Parts: sequence; C-alpha cells; structure tokens
Amino acid sequence: MTASFITPSLPGFANPVNDAQQTFRALLDACAHPGLPSAIASEIHPPVGLTPACASACLTLFDLDVAIWLQPSSEAAVKNWLQFHTGCQFATEPNRADFAVISQIDAMPELDRFNWGTHEQPEASTTLLIQIPSWGGGRSVTLTGYGILDRRAVRPQVNAAFWEQWEANHQAYPLGIDVFFFTGDAAIGLPRTTRAVRLEGTP
Repeated sequence: MTASFITPSLPGFANPVNDAQQTFRALLDACAHPGLPSAIASEIHPPVGLTPACASACLTLFDLDVAIWLQPSSEAAVKNWLQFHTGCQFATEPNRADFAVISQIDAMPELDRFNWGTHEQPEASTTLLIQIPSWGGGRSVTLTGYGILDRRAVRPQVNAAFWEQWEANHQAYPLGIDVFFFTGDAAIGLPRTTRAVRLEGTP
C-alpha cells in the first residue's frame, strides 16, 4: 500500500512554546479590539498559500481534536504541512469544520454555509481564518460593538458580498461565526458581536 501523505520540508515554529504563546496573545488582543491589527512576529516559513501570520495562528489553534476546511483551490502542500505540524483532521463540508482557512475571499462559500453553532452550544461554530492582501485600500466600513469605544472606520480589501452576509451573521447573535483576517504579519479580529456598516457612495 502506498502512503499518500508526504512529509513537508518546511519547518514549523522556530521556538514552539514561545511563538505559540505570543501568537495566542496576539489573537486574543485582536478579538478584544476588533478592527485593530495585532502584530504576529513568529519566525516561520509556511508553504505557498499561507501567510506567516495565518500559518502561526494555525499552528497555535489547531490540534488533533479539530476539523479544518480548506478551499478546494488550496495546494496539497498546505494540507500536508498543517496535518504534519498539528495532527488536525479535515472536513469535506464547510458546516462540519471547527476552523476554515480561506486564501481567496472572492471564491469562499457564503457565510451561512459554515456552522453557526446552536443555542445550547454557540461556541461550537466555525471560526474563519481569512487571508487578505491588505488592511487598507478597500471600501470604507464602520465597525461598532464590544471592544470599540465609539466606532472604528476601516478599509480592508474585502468584497461587498462579505459585508452583506456579515450583517445577517451579526444579527444571529449569539449564533454565528467569528473571523480573523490575516495580512502577512498581523491578525485582525471580527467577532460576531461586531456590526459592520458600509457607507454607500464613499471611496
């Protein structure tokens, strides 16, 4: 019988304990302050298809007990790397995943395809790790909610369809998904408690 798993040549964290702790603190900070980038500075060289910040989050959050959904366009090297370094399993459908890794936001499923949890276990919903080109240069969006003193204007490179779906996700609270956006070196939290309003006609 021929094994289909190929041991990846790319290493994980240079300092696993320290890097995981620092990454986890950055993710907590990103959740506590939605819309503010939280730096992730781990020394890591992931396969093509994962930014260093997103890869660091994967190594920190994934383990033997979680199921991951990857976009069909993801390279086999990404799946092999994640499985080798975390032992995670993979879901074939978005609604069966604990986490989903998105490298192409324009091609991702609609948010209602993921698991929104139940009233008994709202925390059982899918958390999305979405990689975007930049946290600037997109259409202006105003964020309000927990962790934001008044309101916060952001301009991520995220399509309009995402924000339209996000409104339904926010209104479903306590159900719904939570999102982390990742650039190359930072994480930005968008918990389901955050409302996002796009101002029509603004640049």
